[in-house]
Amino acid sequence: MNLLIQLVCGLVFGVGLVISGMADPAKVLNFLDLAGTWDPSLAFVMAGAVLVTAIGYRLVLVRPQPLFAPAFLVPARRAIDARVIVGPAIFGIGWGLSGFCPGPALTTLGLGAAGTLAFVPAMLAGMAAGRWLGAVKAGQAAAATALAET
Repeated sequence: MNLLIQLVCGLVFGVGLVISGMADPAKVLNFLDLAGTWDPSLAFVMAGAVLVTAIGYRLVLVRPQPLFAPAFLVPARRAIDARVIVGPAIFGIGWGLSGFCPGPALTTLGLGAAGTLAFVPAMLAGMAAGRWLGAVKAGQAAAATALAET
């Protein structure tokens, strides 16, 4: 049942990306081109998403637990560190250069768009490199802690 709900949520999300224009890299790049052919329509899409999310969080987090999970997974860390700055910066640079972000890229890949054939493998490689670097850093931190304790 959980997998079916995830599938339906993913399909609704993908259809929403296509309908809103977020899967069209030309529309995204025009939105990001403030000094040129700026297209503000995606600002309304993003504002709508923020509004729905804010209302959803208010309604859902008053429940004792989710319907299909034992507990809510809400981030507890509030510190702003290098990861909080560098990660979104890399995301924004990639989005600005390609016109794709991960969700719309996967949606557009399903539509057979040529640009995604280069973007999606590069995105997956970047995600793998990020996980690998995180594991290396975690291993170094654990080794430093073990060395300090001896």
